[in-house]
Amino acid sequence: MISQNKNNLSDINIGDNLPTLSVPITVALITGGAIATRDYFAGHHDKDAAQASGTPHIFMNILTTNALVQRYVEDWVGPGARLKDLKIKLGMPNYPGDTMVFKGEVTHIDAESNDVVVTIVGKNSMGTHVSGTVSIALSA
Repeated sequence: MISQNKNNLSDINIGDNLPTLSVPITVALITGGAIATRDYFAGHHDKDAAQASGTPHIFMNILTTNALVQRYVEDWVGPGARLKDLKIKLGMPNYPGDTMVFKGEVTHIDAESNDVVVTIVGKNSMGTHVSGTVSIALSA
């Protein structure tokens, strides 16, 4: 997704939809995210251990999901914004071989503080993997 550089509030309206973003879920993405966040739980990098715990494959950790949500919104808004708050809820797991598709919508604008809230959802073939809101502040 190419940044749309939303540098001021006049570029953004409540109800604006962010472009969709498809993220292929790979073993490298899951294990790399777990290693980068120092999450050494075996279910994030060892297929045999993950299967022994009852899952079909390794699965993505919440910190990697968090980073993907942040990437999605920051790619849309561009470098002139600052992330203020990110609130997410996990649903279905992300397993290798699937694709997560992000969608988002501007749901709140505060003209006094230059704050924008985007509601996001990331779905895979099983349903909603992540949902929540991201609060960003545009430069004054």
